[in-house]
Amino acid sequence: MKNKIWIYALVFAIFSFTQCKMDDANANASTITDSTVVAGKDTSPQISKGESEDPSGVSIDSLMRRYRYDSAWTSMPEVLPGAILPRNRIIAFYGNLFSKRMGILGELPEKEMIAQLKKELKNWEAADPLTPLVPALHVIVTTAQRLPGRDKMYRLRMSKDMVFKVKNMADSIDGLTFLDLQIGHSSVARELVPWDSLLSLPSVHLGLDPEFAMHTKKVPGTIMGRMDAADINVAIDFLEEKVKRLNLPPKVLIIHRFKSLMVSNAEKIKKTPYVQVVMDMDGWGAKELKFHSYRAYIQKEPVQYTGFKLFYNNDTKYGKKLLTPKEVLTLWPKPMYVQYQ
Repeated sequence: MKNKIWIYALVFAIFSFTQCKMDDANANASTITDSTVVAGKDTSPQISKGESEDPSGVSIDSLMRRYRYDSAWTSMPEVLPGAILPRNRIIAFYGNLFSKRMGILGELPEKEMIAQLKKELKNWEAADPLTPLVPALHVIVTTAQRLPGRDKMYRLRMSKDMVFKVKNMADSIDGLTFLDLQIGHSSVARELVPWDSLLSLPSVHLGLDPEFAMHTKKVPGTIMGRMDAADINVAIDFLEEKVKRLNLPPKVLIIHRFKSLMVSNAEKIKKTPYVQVVMDMDGWGAKELKFHSYRAYIQKEPVQYTGFKLFYNNDTKYGKKLLTPKEVLTLWPKPMYVQYQ
């Protein structure tokens, strides 16, 4: 086991380049995507996993009517019992245990990382006490690579031991686990297969990173990748079938986006009550740049819910301060998924 983990760590040290992605691609980003429908008032002190009726007496129907009235947002599928959104806001830590450069999840030891996540949860609770919070750990389980590998797919799948370790961390705080895919020269369908059993668990959800989906067969990280709605719909169909067959609560699917070209035909992304799609603005930079990108790429091409990423390191370059929850909540629609990297 130790040798296996050492090999993964060595591969990451040599070939991992997600941080380069953030430094190179986002430096040229002129706008940021928006994500998420305005959350309705919810006075429940407990995290609600989507009951049809809130303890405060606020129904899902009234929440959805408020979304449409307040935001003139896109048409939304029915919200099923057990759905996480829109009743809750997800606060996630992102990264990979084998790399300190890919995000906060691998940058800090477990106890320190969990303590930091709990601190952020308190900050969000203070900023919006009416919206229950659900913690999450968002782990990159398939990472794009600069070298082709034996199968020439330009991606590396993580060990399930590492992924289960992250899931156990999330379980310890009653949180969710997100499995993130950077598919390289592979396909969404092919990269879902190794994680089928994990995605069959109620608390495990999915993320897709179009930046590293190389339809052009270029080396990941050399040009911007792209996913079409057809690629994303493969994941939606996969998750929908699983939810129906196993009688699971709806799954959440995170799509990262900070450029228009990263997602083509967004209007054709399938809408189903069994999969809640979040378009996550994951560009870094100054507040004005991030907000502009959110409006340009997320708000203008609505799908369902919206998300917003905050970078502890890249967002605070040149003396800038990390955006506060109150600042993020000035966005419209208000992000219902917030990720820290």
